[in-house]
Amino acid sequence: MTERRAILSGSTFEERIGYARAVVVGDHVHVSGTTGYDYTTMTISDDVVEQAEQCLRNIAAALEEAGCTFADVVRVRYLLPERADFEPCWPALRHAFGAVRPAATMMVCGLADPAMRIEIEVDAHRRGQS
Repeated sequence: MTERRAILSGSTFEERIGYARAVVVGDHVHVSGTTGYDYTTMTISDDVVEQAEQCLRNIAAALEEAGCTFADVVRVRYLLPERADFEPCWPALRHAFGAVRPAATMMVCGLADPAMRIEIEVDAHRRGQS
């Protein structure tokens, strides 16, 4: 039987909505759309670049708990309410994914809270797993 394990970050949204930060199924790791909230304080910066950097820290923590790093990411999706906010985030995104070059998509769409300016979702493949 294939392993299925939920990874929780402590975000109040996970409990209130009913989802996990990430789900591990066999050698695949699916990280939910992750925003720039600092889950320890449940605060979010007004700055889109700071939000992107916090998204990446949140994702890195979930990947680490799943036994992965950014080097294992095969797919990334960027969701932003404002197209113009994407380019300022590129340096942070390149720092995380530039050497890995995962398949990527950027979509302009509404997010759950107007304070959220970027949401990032990733899929990873755990190396050394069958």
